[in-house]
Amino acid sequence: MARHPGWPATLTAGPVQLRAPRLRDGRAWSEVRLRNERWLAPWEPSAPQPWSERHSPGAWAPLNSALHKAARHGTMLPFVVLYGGRLVGQVNASNVVHGAQRSCTVGYWVDAAVAGRGITPTALALLIDHCFGAVGLHRVEVDIRPENAASLRVVEKLRLRREGFYERYLDIDGGWRDHVAFAVTAEETASGTMLSRLPVLPPPPG
Repeated sequence: MARHPGWPATLTAGPVQLRAPRLRDGRAWSEVRLRNERWLAPWEPSAPQPWSERHSPGAWAPLNSALHKAARHGTMLPFVVLYGGRLVGQVNASNVVHGAQRSCTVGYWVDAAVAGRGITPTALALLIDHCFGAVGLHRVEVDIRPENAASLRVVEKLRLRREGFYERYLDIDGGWRDHVAFAVTAEETASGTMLSRLPVLPPPPG
């Protein structure tokens, strides 16, 4: 089966790199996810299994396989986020649709240990620019819980347009949660890239 347009790919801006997930990422992914339960769990989809089980090293292989399968079918563009060569998060374009709509929805997370350094806005900007370029999409949407201040700061830095409010939109952290919808279209970046809206990141400290 043919790969999706624009995937796999490696996208880089300074110390931030996006690339396709690999099977050998399992140990690093598990370590970051287990350590960040309190930071990430309030914003994650509800699940019957405990966090420790869903994010054990053994849980990565089936997840990695599912991500690659979705990418092959063209419904998803999954990337891990590297900072200074170390895995610190993920950013995924999901619900990818071509034809008359040509849109997707992007979700992301990052290690609390490196939050606030501009990594997530840079990763999101790289993916949006890639979606409007090699992937050939027209619109990218980001849906965020109104209580998630850190995630709201990400879209504010990139000046994404607020489009709407979805009541009881997704089953998150054990309940149906409201979300705020932000979006950007290719026309809004015609005079420059999303990445150009951000300062250049310095190398990681130390």
